[in-house]
Amino acid sequence: MITPAVEPIEVLLVEDDPGDELMTREAFETNKIGNRLHVVRDGAEALDFLFRQGDHAGAVRPDLILLDLNLPKRDGREVLEQIKTNPDLAAIPVVVLTTSSAEEDILRSYHLHANAYVTKPVDFDQFIAAIHKIDEFFVTVVKLPRNARADEL
Repeated sequence: MITPAVEPIEVLLVEDDPGDELMTREAFETNKIGNRLHVVRDGAEALDFLFRQGDHAGAVRPDLILLDLNLPKRDGREVLEQIKTNPDLAAIPVVVLTTSSAEEDILRSYHLHANAYVTKPVDFDQFIAAIHKIDEFFVTVVKLPRNARADEL
């Protein structure tokens, strides 16, 4: 029997496409996902959020990151590398959620230690279902680390 998370988690969506952001928000609402969704629109803003700098000095530490690869300012691959090489952030699961189905993007993302790679479905209903499955797996099925540092292990 699967038991739901006791409390909502903090989800950081790194997405520059307003349409994909809207669909993700709708997926959270449609699936009655109670997690808190924070959105940043480029790679530089994502790093500011994660390192709590500038306008994001008071940002929460996300429990899960949904990361697009093709971002302005700083590429999603660079953001992923920064996350996974930083002891304060490395334990946060990162799901690459992108339009690319290129084998090189998939391979590189896993080499950079992405926890999952999901190609965004074009169809709205399939997109909603994909977000639901990500939520179900990372929130309901697996146990997420809370505020764990890689160097504390």
